[in-house]
Amino acid sequence: MLRITMLRITLLRTVPNGRLPFFLLLLFTSIDSSVLSNAAEQRPNILFVSVDDMSCDSVGAFGCALPDTTPAIDAFAASSLKFQHAHVQVGNCMPSRNVMFSGLYPHSNRVEGFYQVKDPDYPVLCELMQQAGYFTGIRGKVSHSTPYSPFAWDTVLDNGEQKYSPKDVSSYYLSTKAGIEASREAQKPFCLVINISDPHKPFWGEGAESDQPSLIFTAKDVPLPGFLPDSPAIRKELALYYSTVRRADDCFAGVMRALDESGQSDNTVVIFLSDHGMPLPFAKTQLYHHSTHTPWLVRWPGVTQAGGVDVQHMISSIDLLPTLLDIVDAEHPAGLQGRSFLPLLRGESQTDRELVFKEYNENSGGACHPIRSVQSRQYLYLWNPWSDGNRVFRSATQGTVTYRQMQQLAADDAAVAARLNLLDHRLPEEFYDVSSDPDALHNLIDSPEHQQLIQEFRSHLQQWMQHTSDHALPAFQRREDSEFVSAWVDARQQESNDRRKRPAPNAGRRKQQPQAAEQNLIELTLPKSVTAGQLLTVPVQHHLPQTLGPQQLHVTLKDGENKRIERKVITIADDGTATVEFIIPADLESKKVFIAAFVGPEFAASLQHVNQPLPVSKQ
Repeated sequence: MLRITMLRITLLRTVPNGRLPFFLLLLFTSIDSSVLSNAAEQRPNILFVSVDDMSCDSVGAFGCALPDTTPAIDAFAASSLKFQHAHVQVGNCMPSRNVMFSGLYPHSNRVEGFYQVKDPDYPVLCELMQQAGYFTGIRGKVSHSTPYSPFAWDTVLDNGEQKYSPKDVSSYYLSTKAGIEASREAQKPFCLVINISDPHKPFWGEGAESDQPSLIFTAKDVPLPGFLPDSPAIRKELALYYSTVRRADDCFAGVMRALDESGQSDNTVVIFLSDHGMPLPFAKTQLYHHSTHTPWLVRWPGVTQAGGVDVQHMISSIDLLPTLLDIVDAEHPAGLQGRSFLPLLRGESQTDRELVFKEYNENSGGACHPIRSVQSRQYLYLWNPWSDGNRVFRSATQGTVTYRQMQQLAADDAAVAARLNLLDHRLPEEFYDVSSDPDALHNLIDSPEHQQLIQEFRSHLQQWMQHTSDHALPAFQRREDSEFVSAWVDARQQESNDRRKRPAPNAGRRKQQPQAAEQNLIELTLPKSVTAGQLLTVPVQHHLPQTLGPQQLHVTLKDGENKRIERKVITIADDGTATVEFIIPADLESKKVFIAAFVGPEFAASLQHVNQPLPVSKQ
């Protein structure tokens, strides 16, 4: 294009009055337009697809023991490069996704939990791709994918003729198609982020109205993860999980169909992964191997080897952004903590790919239980500064059938009781050989023959903490001083408590919608009291204007201190009555529970919130 432009300038200087004949002007205009179009076509599109709460070994291509969980993803894997040792940094959603799109660890990008950072001093994927000339769009997990929201995406693909349900399979095809068409109208290459909601709870079959998976698994079909005990109730919940994995695969098939129909497949880099492991104990909101091991696939026609498997290099989500910037030949912003693995996509090698560093800080409710970790292909080291024998880990997985079954089984099974105690209280340090013990069942922290290795991993972790200015460094350096470490954890919890007392980040936006905030959208009908160990049925009357479309209803059972016991999420629309059921724990110590409910995708952006006490009597 430069040579053609220079030729035009030379001719202009040699013709009378500097005017080209009309036919030559048309010729050069045609040539310039053609060259510009071809140049745009040479810039690869980016299609990033994630699933929510899916373990790596739930994918057939990554060794799932249950056949036919992911036929569409498996077919994609056959044309892609598979990374056998890929991890995310965090075991819960919003912090994990913000690592991906900022190229910074949570303690650096400040998105350590489920809250908004209104004053980020760093750019993220959306704006960096826009600066590189790309059209950006997102579907799903919109508020979890940037430090604050709303963010300046070129388009948000959550709505068609009406707002899509996150569990609507066909909507992922429609959203992807709409995003590609919008980029074509903008005459720009696209960078689309498509976040599939499954298999995040509620699972298919848990009461929420949602599309049926193309294949349903039963309790007798499913494999039992080695980190969970066996029981019929646990297998039933796993069957719902795997059925929902299949529905996630159905959604992925729709995304790929939209890409294929667009004719852009050969010029599109497709990246697929999961944000973290399954939403069950010892996986989600942890840093164990199955918490962070992700099914990372990349297809770049003409560059990646179809069906190739990288079994040597460790990559992690901190590396995603710098890699994408290299793919589109965009400049890196200062301060990125990740490292591009573009050479690996080309079949080359990289040094210093032997370790990944991971961190966890707090859950969606603001309960702080900091964890730091370093993992190699063979070993995993975990430091749990919150663990003092008294604090109890708080996690969404405590609301699962599996957790409650573990509580019941522990009464008569010493092995389950020990596992439950580890889940609830942990130990200050853990060390596992994940090559032979991926389920992390045998803690080697006191093993004499592993002490030198453990010290090496401690040194690796401390060097990383120093290099990234981790606020946990002083506590790690004084980890033998239990009073100092406990005071540091208490201070982190107080910071979280203070932050949650501030006005909701979206308060200003809600004030712009008084018609929604002031209406009585939901009303709970509770009995006068409930008995411990018995079933509680909660009817919820809802009156949603048609303009709101379908909305998520979150109903939570809390103990007497307003701490979550279990949450159910269903979809409601228009006028009607929804029913949610809970089992009141038989060992409940408080004399009352709370039933809380809110309407909307997340609490910070809820349209209405209610919280009502309910007396509890003993049997």
